[in-house]
Amino acid sequence: MEKNVDIAALGELLIDFTEAGRSKDGRKLFEQNPGGAPANLLTVAAHTGYHTEFIGKVGTDMHGNFLKKTLEEEGIGTKYLIQDERFFTTLAFVEIAENGERRFSFSRKPGADTQLCKEELDRGLLESCKIFHFGSLSLTDEPSKTATKEAVKIAKAAGAVISYDPNYRASLWKDESTAISEMSSMIPFADIMKVSDEELVLLTGITDQKKAVDRLLSAGPKLIAVTLGRKGALIATKGKMEIVAGFQVQAIDTTGAGDSFWGGFLSEFLKQKKSIQELTWDEIKKCAIYGNGVAALCVQKRGGIPAIPTKEEIEQFSRNRKEW
Repeated sequence: MEKNVDIAALGELLIDFTEAGRSKDGRKLFEQNPGGAPANLLTVAAHTGYHTEFIGKVGTDMHGNFLKKTLEEEGIGTKYLIQDERFFTTLAFVEIAENGERRFSFSRKPGADTQLCKEELDRGLLESCKIFHFGSLSLTDEPSKTATKEAVKIAKAAGAVISYDPNYRASLWKDESTAISEMSSMIPFADIMKVSDEELVLLTGITDQKKAVDRLLSAGPKLIAVTLGRKGALIATKGKMEIVAGFQVQAIDTTGAGDSFWGGFLSEFLKQKKSIQELTWDEIKKCAIYGNGVAALCVQKRGGIPAIPTKEEIEQFSRNRKEW
C-alpha cells in the first residue's frame, strides 16, 4: 500500500489548564491550552509541511469541540478523531515552578482518551503511514491499551517506522511497578524511541546513562534519543552515542518541550528520505539539532499546542544561531 501519510499518532488529546497568573483577589487563574503529547508532536510536523493524522477520542463537550477545531486549524487530520458523547474530554491542571518545570493533576475517571476501542481503528490509515507514533498514556487503562497494542501491531506489519515515547505520568498509573512493566512491554516494538533522563533510569534501573541506553537498545530500538532539558539530547544507536547540546533560552513553561523536540526530530528524519539504518551519524545529529531548536522555541511560551513554533519561526531561529 502507498505510504501517503507521513505521521499518524495515537493517544491523548486533552486540555492543559495552565497557571496564568492570579485574579485581583489573589486566586490562581488557569488558561485553557489544547495539548496532549501525540498532538503536540503532530503540530510540529504539520507546521513543517507533513501530512499528519491524529487517532484518538474526545467528548462531545465544549472541550472536545475546541480540541477538534484546534487540530484542524493546525493542519492536523481529524478524520480518525472520534467524539463520543458517553465520555468527558480529559483535563489536566498544570502547576508551573519558577524554572518552568511542571506538576500535573488529571481529571480522567475515565477520560475520553482512555476509551478508544480496537474496533474503532482504521486499518487503512495504519497501513498507509510512514511513521506510527504512540506514548504510554494510552496504555494506562482499557480499552485504549488493547487498541494501542493492536495499532502498533498493524502498523509495524505494514512496514511503518514505529516511534515510541514512554512519557511517564505517575498519577495516571496504579503504581510504579505496573507502569514500568507496561511501558517496558512496548519497547521491543519500537524502531525509534524518545525518553527523558528520568524515564531512562525508571525503565532500566541503571543510573549510568551509557549502560542504561545500551540496555534499551538491546531490547529492540535502532535509535534512541534521551532528552536532557537545557543540556540538549543524547542520541544513540548500537555502537555510538553523543550528546547534542541544546540552545540556551529562558524557559517560561516546559510543557510540550519533549514532544516538540521529538516532532522536530521526526520531521527532519522524514526530510532525509532514508531508513534509520541508512542515516549517517551527521544526519542523525542534524535531526537532534533541529529538534533542540524547536524545543527551545516551545519553552518560551505557555501551553502545549499554542507554544509550538511555526515553520517561519524555526527558520528564523536557525538563521540567528551559529550552533545550528
